[in-house]
Amino acid sequence: MNATPYFSPTRAGATAGAHRIAPPPRKRRVALYSHDTMGIGHMRRNLRIAQALSSGPDPLVILLIAGAREIHAFGIPDGADYLSLPALHKAGNGDYQSRHLDISIAEMAELRGQSIAAALEAFAPDVFVVDKVPRGAVNELDRALAMLTRKGETRCVLGLRDVLDDPDVVRREWEAFDGDATLRSHYDAVWIYGDPAVYDATNEYDFSPEVAAKVVFTGYLDQRRAQRDSEKDTKLDTVVDSKDRLYLCTVGGGQDGARLADAFAHTVFPKGATGVLLAGPFMPAQTRERIERSAANNPRLKVLPFVNDSERWLERADRIVAMGGYNTVCEALSFDKSTLIVPRVEPRREQLIRAERLRDLGLIDLMHPAELTPQSLGQWLAGDMPPRIPSRQRIDLNGLERLPFLLHDLLHPSTARTARPRADKRCHCVPI
Repeated sequence: MNATPYFSPTRAGATAGAHRIAPPPRKRRVALYSHDTMGIGHMRRNLRIAQALSSGPDPLVILLIAGAREIHAFGIPDGADYLSLPALHKAGNGDYQSRHLDISIAEMAELRGQSIAAALEAFAPDVFVVDKVPRGAVNELDRALAMLTRKGETRCVLGLRDVLDDPDVVRREWEAFDGDATLRSHYDAVWIYGDPAVYDATNEYDFSPEVAAKVVFTGYLDQRRAQRDSEKDTKLDTVVDSKDRLYLCTVGGGQDGARLADAFAHTVFPKGATGVLLAGPFMPAQTRERIERSAANNPRLKVLPFVNDSERWLERADRIVAMGGYNTVCEALSFDKSTLIVPRVEPRREQLIRAERLRDLGLIDLMHPAELTPQSLGQWLAGDMPPRIPSRQRIDLNGLERLPFLLHDLLHPSTARTARPRADKRCHCVPI
């Protein structure tokens, strides 16, 4: 996009034709959108991506458009800021509703859609990265995508996690919401934050040839980099004695983590071990109060409603029990931790599919929620752990390193590719 012409008022006494001082070059602008209707995983992923992009070769101004106000609790990268939308909530049946405002879903969709379009028109991004849903929650991006396409000055990218859901479900949804047509009309690239050695979404979901041609597998997002870049204070040392083993349980945003949290809260931890439950900001108050009562009677159990530096806790943990959300799994793989995944199995099977594939590669352990009890958790925590092959010898974890260069290619399509960690249509990984 052309920079706005620079005009400066003539000072009193200045001679006609005096040289004007040119302004500095306009920094490239990137906007990232996440709908955030269930949990905080989409928001956290976009924050990680923004952090990685800001360290790349192009000076950037970054606007994060977040679907929940909880983004304020996380560190925002230098040169970035955020717009928080009125929050939506996905009910157990998959339907959307307003999380806080007492208004209809139609009114919420209009309010959020207008806000997004107005922000993007004013911000005029060079690149717009959309997380997971091509048209946004309840199609709230339609107005914005039409405007950006009409102006023709913004490259649009769809960012997808490795697994979306069962292939039949994804194909039906893709067709119902015109996924292929939307990607053909409005998007220049599709970044899949995964490794086809684990799950090849292009084939599993039967993407059309036009869409498949836009796909690049970036590799998984190595959370060690996020931990190194973070300067957040942590409560870790005040909660867990440095001599104790840390058994960590995390249930993501907590909205649907009650069964795992309850089972962990009633697990017997051995001497010399502390169990810490990260409850998440969306855990229902009744569930959190019940678990906190259990913790009050168990000196080996600590409950934290929310932390904004979960990567530090996972790095410190001796063993991890978790639901199978994308970010948590990336963290566990990044730090090569002994991890038991108890995945969500409805309304989506995404977590179960991911956990099965990673279990088959020998990278995590899997317990179906139907088998979940305090006793089964205790047995896993107390059991011997065989040596594991490091994750990086099995799968590609270089996504955060590659993303700045993928962005650079979008911003400068005519320039030669610079040296970088390799990313192509079939992200090359160490052979199994």
